[in-house]
Amino acid sequence: MLGLRNTFKRIVAALCFFTRLPLWRLAEVEPEHYRHVVPLWPLAGWLTGSVMVLVFWSGTLLGCPTSVGVLLALGSRVLLTGALHEDGLADFCDGFGGGTSRERTLQIMKDSHIGTFGVLALVGYSLLMWNVLVTLMERGTSPWVFLVADTLSKYLASSIIYFLPYARPELESKNRYAYSLATTGERLLSLLLGFLPLGVCLLAGLSSMPRWGCWASGLSACFVLLFLLYRTMQRRLGGYTGDCCGATVLLTELTLYLTLLLAQ
Repeated sequence: MLGLRNTFKRIVAALCFFTRLPLWRLAEVEPEHYRHVVPLWPLAGWLTGSVMVLVFWSGTLLGCPTSVGVLLALGSRVLLTGALHEDGLADFCDGFGGGTSRERTLQIMKDSHIGTFGVLALVGYSLLMWNVLVTLMERGTSPWVFLVADTLSKYLASSIIYFLPYARPELESKNRYAYSLATTGERLLSLLLGFLPLGVCLLAGLSSMPRWGCWASGLSACFVLLFLLYRTMQRRLGGYTGDCCGATVLLTELTLYLTLLLAQ
């Protein structure tokens, strides 16, 4: 019973961390539970991706054009997460774009003000993401791709934590704690949670979903990007930060969508 209770609290902690929903009312979550949420990151993708699917379908039923439906879907995730990943992308680009040393990069990333590199990154990302998704939807791609890509990107971002240490002292982190190292069993669970939506959609035989080959190409591109980000963080910081993870979520997701578009 105690194990089930702790598992439930870890799930609540993961969803509380990634969304602005008042799920903390469901259970009293101690700081220790937040240290063990990394393997459960894909579950947050299940939630935010499902909301995107629901919002897009609702817009379609109301007669909204595809471009508006995609905008509403993307906007719903921003509202749901409090722009958590977008903030990470902006800070990441400001830090790595304007910093020339480890100390300066970390200092810039911790600054709450957005700089030129951050603005350019958010504008470029938003325009590219919107255009790619509109094109995919107009070609008849199933909106379930939102759920699959959101979940996979969160899983891929979590994998960085398995191979890099936290780059700051724990008390200097924005949430005042660092994540605990996941066990082999937890990593396998995370892998299952991350790929389960993709497996279900493909095995269900949805004709409007990209085929196996397209997903293989998309994931290959994501793994290449993930390795490049890993090496960049390792060389510049000697580790990762929360902003690095947020940027990785968005960049791998965009890479996946873009590759699916080109592979069709």
